[in-house]
Amino acid sequence: MANIRELAESHLATALTEKNGRSSALVAHDGPLRQAVIALRDGVRMEAHNSPPAASLQVLKGKVRVDLEDDVQGEFSADELWILTHERHSVLALEDSVFLLTTVTGQPGQDSRS
Repeated sequence: MANIRELAESHLATALTEKNGRSSALVAHDGPLRQAVIALRDGVRMEAHNSPPAASLQVLKGKVRVDLEDDVQGEFSADELWILTHERHSVLALEDSVFLLTTVTGQPGQDSRS
């Protein structure tokens, strides 16, 4: 069983020293379900990417913004949980941040996509 608080602190410390300003780890993988802890240094963006069939973002520390092409989906702070859009999006750290990304990459019983 993963201690999310410890993982968040550890990955944030790593992100603050990494050249790319990020650190992450897959903490749960069960069939189509995946959960990852992702830490981003202030100002670092996860570039635009396609969304899986279902995903949520729970901010553990800091504040992030989810951007759609030319629009902002929203800004989310520590202790907030958000269902992510099904559209292509990016995530920008508005301050040193860590979030838990939960995705469902397919239907139960089907092969899952990465």
